[in-house]
Amino acid sequence: MDETAAKLIERLGLAAHPEGGYFRETYRAPLTLMGLPHGGPRSALTSIYFMLPAPSFSAFHRVRSDEVWHHYDGDPLELHLLDEWEHEVVVLGRDFAAGQVPQHVVRAGLLQAAVPRGERYSLCGCDVAPGFDFSDFELPSRAELLAKLPQHASIVERLTRV
Repeated sequence: MDETAAKLIERLGLAAHPEGGYFRETYRAPLTLMGLPHGGPRSALTSIYFMLPAPSFSAFHRVRSDEVWHHYDGDPLELHLLDEWEHEVVVLGRDFAAGQVPQHVVRAGLLQAAVPRGERYSLCGCDVAPGFDFSDFELPSRAELLAKLPQHASIVERLTRV
């Protein structure tokens, strides 16, 4: 692992995330939203730091709320978005002339995965509204995604673990 990435993981107090990479929740809004289709009350907004050291990746997963990704530091990040029709890649980073963007919204329920585009790390932030709850998180298996999305077999095989 890149030395700077290892130091940032320690300094920011990040822990391993089930999808891959490291995270720490930095904010959970005190406002609680009721009557949502999420199955229970949710905080209005949550925010995390999210670090992907190269060559790791964030495996395809879904969140039941909208998620806004922000690029903070390190290498650009490829954000892979997948549905039954298309595979889209958005690159988060600072090279605006190359088409990179500093933030991107992933709509609720869309499959997403991420990969650092470099040899060091990508440090990002993610804001989720209504707020994140692990009961709203789905990490489908490779077999499940291949059965549902055979037209995307190559990217599913690349960005899933099991």
